[in-house]
Order: sequence, then structure tokens, then C-alpha cells
Amino acid sequence: MTLVAGEAAPWFTARSTNNPKFHIDTAAGRYLVLCFLGSAASPAGRIVAKGLAELPAVFDDVRASFFAISADPDDERLERLRQRLPGLRCFWDFDRAVSRLYGAATEDGGYLPQSVVLDLRLRVVATLPIVEGADHFRALAALISRLPEIPPVAPASAQAPVLVVPGVFEPAFCRRLIALAEMHGVKDSGFMREIDGRTVGVVVYSHKRRADHMIEDEAVRDGARRRIVRRLVPEIEKAFQFAATRMERYVVACYDSSTGGYFRPHRDNTTKGTAHRRFAVTINLNAEEYEGGDLRFPEFGRTVYRAETGGAVVFSCSLLHEVSPMVRGRRYAFLPFLYDEAAAEVRMQNRGYLGEAIVPEAVAEDGEGIPAAG
Repeated sequence: MTLVAGEAAPWFTARSTNNPKFHIDTAAGRYLVLCFLGSAASPAGRIVAKGLAELPAVFDDVRASFFAISADPDDERLERLRQRLPGLRCFWDFDRAVSRLYGAATEDGGYLPQSVVLDLRLRVVATLPIVEGADHFRALAALISRLPEIPPVAPASAQAPVLVVPGVFEPAFCRRLIALAEMHGVKDSGFMREIDGRTVGVVVYSHKRRADHMIEDEAVRDGARRRIVRRLVPEIEKAFQFAATRMERYVVACYDSSTGGYFRPHRDNTTKGTAHRRFAVTINLNAEEYEGGDLRFPEFGRTVYRAETGGAVVFSCSLLHEVSPMVRGRRYAFLPFLYDEAAAEVRMQNRGYLGEAIVPEAVAEDGEGIPAAG
């Protein structure tokens, strides 16, 4: 298994120096380094052992923790590796199950010494090979020092039940999506409304002012789908216990200050044609390049939400939400809906309620199946 930055790291339970059944998911909430050294007697192991003698202060169990993972029983028997609290613990992985899970142990019996850095949500930040002649611990400490600070303890404020996930799209992919929209152009985007028992698309500038580009390039669509499956779907399942299997529409939306872009308060599943939608996703493509255009949930106060570029805001389609008027520049965002197989049945049953007088840009295309992550 090759782990890519932004993906959820596999959870495991293993024997450690301080716990016969250490559940790695209980260590979330700080940065973690899982150091797969193979054996402390190997060249890579000697590099790690030397670094552990002067463990960087960043490994304090508050900002970060270090886990040395050994596949050699002699490391325990001869006490070549010992825990030192706070900050340093060892996992005994003598059957190499954890090493295989993270791609350190290969099918042919080989071993790839490396350190995998995880964020507070146990998502992969980076993988650093252990190389002779390189200061592995200095590189790890430098990487962790560049990561966002962990917020201090503070009272919680009332907020909408939304999930914010950074790093779903990398910056280069965000620019690619914006370039597609600018190259092919964007068209007025309507919204779905129930009229005479039929769900039809309408364009009403007093309610919504936005322009969209529907992505037709299959390679780009596949790239967006793969990133969402591997980087976002596991976070949604963890937070909401919802396993998304289908994604509706591949659209780059543009809110432009020159036309006063906005979207008045609305819900995303109030018509028969949209009743199948379960979660809305907003992935910002250029969050630092505009003013206004923020997401807000009026039922939960006046707090606004803006994920960093490439980050996602995920929320139930039942929540009332709006996009505030643009003040400066253009805001680009990728805006899919997610649902599951039960909801797909609802969508199929309600197809007969879709009206014929539909604005094409306002209608989401057929939902595509989301393949299993991996």
C-alpha cells in the first residue's frame, strides 16, 4: 500500500512498550511520527538509534510523539530500543503486520525503512525514507515545525455541525480546475424549485448569482473523484458515520464580485428532484484571493466558514446555508453532493418528478458510483 499525503492512515492495534494493546487511533490530536526501522541493528536502525539518543524537544506528547516500530525480536530482548516519556514509545511488530499495512514491509520479504508523519486527524502528511548520510531527525523536526500550531485550550463556541477538512485538493489541482473554467467559460447557474408538482431549474438573480463550468474532461473528473474518495470520504464516515458511495456533479462554481455574486439562504434537498442529496461539499480553489463570498449557516449564528485553498467544508444538505455577497475578486469552488445507495433508490423513484423546462446549468448530472478507497 502506497500512502499519499492527505489520505487517512490505517488504524491498527499493536503491542507497545507501555501497552499490550495500543490502539493508534487514541493517539490522535497531536502530530505523530511512525518510524519503521526494521531492526535497530540495521544501517537504518543505527541511524534511528543515534537520533533517539538526542530526541528533538518537539516530541513532547503535546505537539508531537515519536513511535519507533521494530520488526526484530532482538530489539526487545536485548533492550536495544526503550521508551522514554514523554515523546518516545516503541511498537513491536514482529509479524510485520503494521509494516505491511504502511508499505514498509514488501511482499518479497524486503523492508523499506521510513518515517510516516501523521496530522492531528491521523492523515498522512509526508513519508521520509531513512537514508544513510542524511540527518533524519533534523528533517523530521523541521517538517513538524512548519506544520500548523495546535490551538490552545479554549471554551467552545456554538457552531454549525459542519466538518472542515484541509488538503483534499493540492494547490496545483485547484489551479487546474480554475484554468478549465476560465478556458471554457462559465454560464449562469440556477437552482431547483418545485413548480406545480415538478422539480425544475430556474435562474433568479435576486436569489442566486453564480456562474458554473460543468467539467467534461474524464481525466479531470477521475482525478477529483479519487482525491475525494481517498482524502475526504473516510473523514466523513468517521465524523458522521455515513459511507458515501455516490457523487453528484463535477462543477467549478464562480462567484464574481463584478456581478455581485451571492446565494441567499437555502437548503439543498427540499424538492423531489434533490431529496436524495445527503451531504454538500464545498472545496475552495482560491480561498486567499477574494473578499466576501463566505459560507454561513443562519440557524447557528453569524459565524462564517472558509476552508483554506484545497480544503473542504462538509455539511448536511438539510442545513440552511448561504453565501455572502462578494466584495472583491472571484471565488472559485468545486461543489459536489454525496449520497449512498439508499439515496440512489430515492433519486431513481423521483425521476418522474423532474420537469422539462429545466435550465441545463442548474441540473446536476447523474450520480456516479464512488469506488472503494485503496
